[in-house]
Amino acid sequence: MTTTVLRTDTGWWVQRGETAYPIRTPAVTTGELLADRAAIDGAAAGAESDATPVGDLTLLSPVTVPCRVVAQMVNYRSHATDSGINPDRVSATFFRKTSGSITGPFDDIVKPAHVQLLDYEVEIGMVAGATIEVGTTITADTLSEYFAGVVITNDVSARDLQLPKTQFYESKSYPTFTPAGPRLVLLTHEEWRRFDQLRLQLWVNGERRQNGRVGGDMIIDPVSALAVLTGFQRLDAGDLLLTGTPGGTALSAPPKPIEIIGSLIPPHVKWKTFFKRQASNPKYLKDGDIVEVRIATDDGAIDLGRQRCQVKYS
Repeated sequence: MTTTVLRTDTGWWVQRGETAYPIRTPAVTTGELLADRAAIDGAAAGAESDATPVGDLTLLSPVTVPCRVVAQMVNYRSHATDSGINPDRVSATFFRKTSGSITGPFDDIVKPAHVQLLDYEVEIGMVAGATIEVGTTITADTLSEYFAGVVITNDVSARDLQLPKTQFYESKSYPTFTPAGPRLVLLTHEEWRRFDQLRLQLWVNGERRQNGRVGGDMIIDPVSALAVLTGFQRLDAGDLLLTGTPGGTALSAPPKPIEIIGSLIPPHVKWKTFFKRQASNPKYLKDGDIVEVRIATDDGAIDLGRQRCQVKYS
């Protein structure tokens, strides 16, 4: 059975149903908390006298900063197709985001004034539970020894910066560009085997834009991705790995004839034309939009909760 961890400005909690029980721990960071499993287990068996309604808590991101934030690029077949990429030719590719981009599950997503095309990407975040040295081999049987659990993330992206610069770091690292939470769901060895049953959904103003299930859509599973990542990247407890998004983002590839014509014109002309067309795309996030995200198995046995953020233009 999963253990659901919450974080507030007063400390850490274990959620059971609609009730939260305090975790008696000196831990400040997510990594420190995950090292104090006895305290987590104690809260999971908490007495009713300690109970607090979850609705009375102001929840923060359960992933504390600073930490490493590593993300996979184009890791769902539906997203690859939307992007004009052959999913059968996708390899494990990673980029970094600043942990300063992490914000709470109900905080505003703030668009910088110079950003024009603000996009969304619902993603499963895997939270490391132990130090993973470069060269570590992780298998399906040992995954639970190195990763503690999963969390909802939204990989917010400034597309007009990402594409012409052909880099992701700046376009995905502004403050509030990684809402995380509300729950850090700790998984057992057997529950990790249900990872491919998780469904990712995202709504904008009540309209469902993304709806994808890991199984059958994810291109490179976590174990296969980690076989590449651990060859060069160290991770520590509390670090965050974003695992890609399904189709349905605002950004989509141009039709093939337009793409062919675009390859024949100078880059500055191509991008000017592309962004002029994108400016009329109503799916990009606007001031006041409400973005809601949910990740869970269809039977609800693993439920990462529901995130709700409002877009604010600076």
